[in-house]
Amino acid sequence: MGQPARNGGPPPLKIGELARRVGLTPRTIRYYEDIGLLNSVRRVEGGRRIYTDDDVRRLKFIKRLKLLGLSLEEMKELEELYRTHRSNEKVLPRLLELLDHHLEEIEHRIDQLRMLQRDIEAYREHIRSKL
Repeated sequence: MGQPARNGGPPPLKIGELARRVGLTPRTIRYYEDIGLLNSVRRVEGGRRIYTDDDVRRLKFIKRLKLLGLSLEEMKELEELYRTHRSNEKVLPRLLELLDHHLEEIEHRIDQLRMLQRDIEAYREHIRSKL
């Protein structure tokens, strides 16, 4: 593993170690860095990236937001809000708005699927009546 951190904390991680720890590919991690979702990355000797426990937490949070249905654009918006205000005071209300919007979309899709289910069941019965 890496060398111990100077401040006595855990040693920095290489990208492969980070990828294994958070369940992402190195390519995805570099992409998140490129688009500004992971901007605390440091580089050492020859431009090699090193990562900290903060980066682990950040990537786990990004994975959670993605699982909850947020797009990368929405995550970038939240990141910009945080970078601008340096607190969660503006970020958390916006996150709630986004989650509420996604809940509404899911409810709408569920309604559509229920209608489709009823249509399929009715058509199936229609076909059975012909047999």
